Amino acid sequence: MRSMHLARPVRSLLAAMLLGGHLALAQAALFEDDEARRAILELRQRVDVLQQSGQRSMDDLRRSTEDGTQLRRGLLDLQTQIETLRIEMAKLRGQNEQLAREVAELQRLQKDMAKGVDERLRQFEPVKVAVDGLEFQAEPEEQSAFDAALTRFREGKFAEAETAFAAFVRQYPRSGYLPSARFWLGNALYANRDYKQAIAQFKSLLAVAPNHARAPEAALSIANCQIELKETRGARKTLEDLLRVYPQSEAAAAAKERLSRLK
Repeated sequence: MRSMHLARPVRSLLAAMLLGGHLALAQAALFEDDEARRAILELRQRVDVLQQSGQRSMDDLRRSTEDGTQLRRGLLDLQTQIETLRIEMAKLRGQNEQLAREVAELQRLQKDMAKGVDERLRQFEPVKVAVDGLEFQAEPEEQSAFDAALTRFREGKFAEAETAFAAFVRQYPRSGYLPSARFWLGNALYANRDYKQAIAQFKSLLAVAPNHARAPEAALSIANCQIELKETRGARKTLEDLLRVYPQSEAAAAAKERLSRLK
């Protein structure tokens, strides 16, 4: 009986010890589970952080890649635009050079036209001429007409010279050439043996311009015409007047010689 009473407390103690051990193990297990969970949570957090960081890095890399692609595309577009502009500028330079050449050509043509107009205008402007000691202004066509008529006379074409000088006298009645034109018209008429008309032209010269350089020769020519017409008395009177009016002229010496033959 006593042994049974002793065995019961021992069993109770053993049971208590076993129960305490189980509790300690349970507590230890619980403690270990909490640490593990915390470790797992921390690990998950780290993984999440790493994943987030990696995602951000991937996003950054993707954005960088996209930005790089866009940058390359932008650079290619910019290069294309620059090349297009270069081509356009080359075209514009060519057009500018062509326009410059055309402007230069137009300016040259304008100068040539202006020069031509000036030359044509000068053809109609009066020119200063000197004939038989007289200086005066004459129209270009007037000068040409006189010179052409005088050329005919000097070539011995007296009929053509007569026609040309007669036309000149009619066309230019106020010309500075008129005294000289009448003188040469008279000589052309004399050469064509039209002595009366020759005398008329010489007398017209003396009436209008008695001091003209050709006046003494005109007076001598009148006397020659009178001699050809057998008007001896009139010829002598003309020669005597010549010696009186123009005593120092070369025609006066010829007049003396003719007077000596008329006596």
